[in-house]
Amino acid sequence: MNILKELENEKLYGNILRAKGYVAGEDEWVYFDYIPGTPDVRGGTACVTGRICVIGTNLCEEKIKELENKLNSI
Repeated sequence: MNILKELENEKLYGNILRAKGYVAGEDEWVYFDYIPGTPDVRGGTACVTGRICVIGTNLCEEKIKELENKLNSI
């Protein structure tokens, strides 16, 4: 998932130490775990709503929200 690679842009998003969540995909839910340089993406069973959690320092909440919207439109 190339969108997760965007999290490596510290100038844009801040220093992201970890991110995880799940979003609705076309055919199934997409679950992801992100540690810098190590994104892990897998399919899973249905959830009621997507959720994303980002942990880091100097985070740009507005840009992260834009990325969340991209993930939710997969």
